[in-house]
Amino acid sequence: MPWSLLVVLLVPAAFFCVLWAVFPSPDEPPRWRRRLGAALGRIGERLHPRRRRARRRARRLAAEVRLDDVGDGKVAVPDPFLALRVQTRLGKVAELARTIEDEPRSMARAERLIATQLAYDDLLAEACELAGVQLRNRAKGDPQERFRKEVELAERGWTW
Repeated sequence: MPWSLLVVLLVPAAFFCVLWAVFPSPDEPPRWRRRLGAALGRIGERLHPRRRRARRRARRLAAEVRLDDVGDGKVAVPDPFLALRVQTRLGKVAELARTIEDEPRSMARAERLIATQLAYDDLLAEACELAGVQLRNRAKGDPQERFRKEVELAERGWTW
């Protein structure tokens, strides 16, 4: 009896595997599915609250930075509360990265550390924009570029 049950289960499975191999799925989805996906993406973009918040935040950041006359030219001076908020977030993310590095037996340690470092790099880029530090196009997670940004911010009086 057990052998017959095994045969009854394995024969249909093998048949469907062969049938699946004979009729492979196309590499590119059909045109109607691409159009439907694009339409749903546009609807989701309009309805997604995080994206709307990000657009509002970008407009608010642009409005909060004002130009002041310093020396010969005009220099962008950010809102001090916005700069303080970015400094606080930088400190928290840096502390989280140090905590992850100090835990030798944590689960998915490398992935968590990489994600934290990328978040730290994004915050550094935001701080550099506020402080007027020139950003360079480098690969994400470049330690030399991270160090350069930290030094430039420290020269401008930023602490975290």
